[in-house]
Amino acid sequence: MNTARNGSDPRTPPGARDPFDASSDAAGVLSGRGLVLGWTRGAEDLFGYPAAEVTGRSAARLAAVPEDPVRVAGIAERCRAGKGWSGLVPVRHRDGHRFEVDLRVSGVFRIHGDECFLVSARERRQRWSMGESVLDGFLTRSPVGMAVVDRQLRYVWLNDTLERLGGVPREQRLGRRLSELLPGLRTDTLEGLMRKVLETGIPVTDYEYVGWSWCDPHRRHAYSTSFFPLVDADESVTGVCCMVLDVTERWNARRLLSLVNEAGASIGRTLDVMRTAQELADFTVPRLADFVVVDLLEPVLGTAGQGARPTGAGPAPARPVLRRAGMSSVREGCPEAVARIGDRVDFLPPPHDPGMLIRGEPTLVPVLDPADDLEPDRDGSVREFGLHSLISVPMRARNTVLGLTTFVRSVNPVSFQPDDVLVAQELVARAALCVDNARRYSREHMAAVTLQRSLLPHALSGGTALEVASHYLPAGPAGGVGGDWFDVIPLSGARVGLVVGDVVGHGITAAAGMGRLRTAVQTLADLEMPPDDLLAHLDDLVLRLSEEETGDGAADDGASAFLGATCLYAVYDPVTRRCTMARAGHPPPVLVTPDGHVDFPTPPAGPPLGLGGIGFETGEIELPPDSLFGLYTDGLIAAADRDVEAGMARLGEALARPGTDLDTLCRTTVQRVAPGPRSDDIALLLVRTHTVRPDQVASWGVPADPAAVADVRTRATRQVEAWGFGDLAVTTELIVSELVTNAIRYAAPPIRLRLLRDARLTCEVSDGSSTAPRLRHARSTDEGGRGLFLVAQLAHRWGARYTPDGKIIWAEQELP
Repeated sequence: MNTARNGSDPRTPPGARDPFDASSDAAGVLSGRGLVLGWTRGAEDLFGYPAAEVTGRSAARLAAVPEDPVRVAGIAERCRAGKGWSGLVPVRHRDGHRFEVDLRVSGVFRIHGDECFLVSARERRQRWSMGESVLDGFLTRSPVGMAVVDRQLRYVWLNDTLERLGGVPREQRLGRRLSELLPGLRTDTLEGLMRKVLETGIPVTDYEYVGWSWCDPHRRHAYSTSFFPLVDADESVTGVCCMVLDVTERWNARRLLSLVNEAGASIGRTLDVMRTAQELADFTVPRLADFVVVDLLEPVLGTAGQGARPTGAGPAPARPVLRRAGMSSVREGCPEAVARIGDRVDFLPPPHDPGMLIRGEPTLVPVLDPADDLEPDRDGSVREFGLHSLISVPMRARNTVLGLTTFVRSVNPVSFQPDDVLVAQELVARAALCVDNARRYSREHMAAVTLQRSLLPHALSGGTALEVASHYLPAGPAGGVGGDWFDVIPLSGARVGLVVGDVVGHGITAAAGMGRLRTAVQTLADLEMPPDDLLAHLDDLVLRLSEEETGDGAADDGASAFLGATCLYAVYDPVTRRCTMARAGHPPPVLVTPDGHVDFPTPPAGPPLGLGGIGFETGEIELPPDSLFGLYTDGLIAAADRDVEAGMARLGEALARPGTDLDTLCRTTVQRVAPGPRSDDIALLLVRTHTVRPDQVASWGVPADPAAVADVRTRATRQVEAWGFGDLAVTTELIVSELVTNAIRYAAPPIRLRLLRDARLTCEVSDGSSTAPRLRHARSTDEGGRGLFLVAQLAHRWGARYTPDGKIIWAEQELP
């Protein structure tokens, strides 16, 4: 630790003296008779006497006043009592000049039995005093406006600065109140603060307000004012001192910063280009301008894809083609506008240089002259509505030109300043980024919608078993396109497969995942898998796809990985009127019977696809003829209030309306159940069930004896001829012969033959074996092995499906 010489504090600046530091004071020791017994170096410096000339002599020679024995005796007595003494004493320097010292007698002690006193002295410095002229000049020329008002709030004094700030001469101010000089300047509030200071004596500091003055009557100024009480000798308040500071620049900076921050919450609240442009116009009127227009380039708005006429071949136009995307005005209806929303415009500010859009340079026209090469219609608008100042700022984001925003003043008499250009640029930059985000999103949204619509079935047919209607509604721009899908798949035996599903996520990734799953469901359904097995295979596929998406870094580009889906698969048999279904995390179907009863049959709940390790179960219900059966995605029942149960109740009420054709019912149901904005896709698949009449089905049991083949073949031929399809009798005889023979030879009983006349003629042979038939090509030397090959050639299509008791081999023929 460093220690300063002579014991001084090293933190004390050079030349400064601590008032409590006595280390450099002049000190001496006086005897009871007034002789100097000790003399320090500080005493030598203060009085100019060396110790040799003072020690042993009387200290009276140092005083500049006659000796006062009575006073000296009183001081000595006080010191003996232990109280000490201090005071101001005139002394004389060795060179003869006179000065004053603060003298302290601080103690009494004895040396060799003699009474002694410790005395110290410090020169009294002359304080600096301010002359009246200096003080008057300081107050008058201070950069802060100052004034004094009496108890009646009348001006009694003010400086030059306040006279300049207010624009009222001093002679007119003196003797009058503020409210008489500057009406409308929030004088009631200011004079109320002065009265409060007069009554309480408590000052008011830094009160900010916005007003005007005669020196600049067309522009708002911000002032910071403080009021202090003036107190006389008897502590009574005689007036108020006012101090005024023009803080317009600080206030403008704070206001503009607040304006920019507020814009972040008001502009770009949606992913819609037109809406964002209108939000920019609405926000800046009247905060910054009286009339604002936002014009965007046609490709940004995508008007070419919305039916705009393409331009013919030839040289590029001198001016870019823009369309009015948003505008706002302090006048209702924007009468200043030459073009309306959606109209083509080609306005560029003087000097009408199209390069300004590419360079991104703003244009400031402080004084707008109608003669500045304006079109006649714009010239008339400028004159009629008094448009006098203009700022045009190109809209650019990510090195892409988007359009042009123009700010105009007419009601506000103050012209735009360079600071206003900076604010306009910041606001337009924020809006441009939002417009570009909306443009990019709209492009991706349209691509996703197009992809999804291309993957959804364009035409659905339930054959004679079902009447089918569907309605698909993509999510709004805020939600993005999801992965909803539905399908109707014709199966053998006049049965129909119904499927609805929803892939997790939004955008192109979800739409592509939906396409994969839809294709997989069609493939698995063609294999005649029961609903629970189909969902199990679909679950394995989703797991594999998820592993591929997360393992190859496909999600690094911002696209969400394919993680899961929900699905419901049902199979309706019009012969038995039974519907078998299984679901994977999907809402249950809705059933409306012919008598109007609404029910939500609940098959066993299975986990969503993509979890793995958990099995699925099937449920079966009977559907009365002409029943209404619906499959839907959760976007329909949770669209309005996120209450699924309430959504299901609304869905049942909407479907229970009688006398409506299926297509109209499907469309109006979606509108009634989910009328508002949507954050998720909506898919609704409605079917009305039909049945196969008993006279359209013929069935016989077949003994496990090759001799029974001829009898069964004859019965089948007669039945086909009885139905009026004699042209199919021969092919039916061959198909029945081959299928029954194979069942007797290679399968196990019971064996049964069924003919079904529906949209096609179907021949089905069931047996108790689970061994699948195999189509093979027989060699020329083989005696057999050509049966299924022959069936495949004669039938429109053929296949096999498994049942709980075995399998069914079927073959279909097209009806004439």
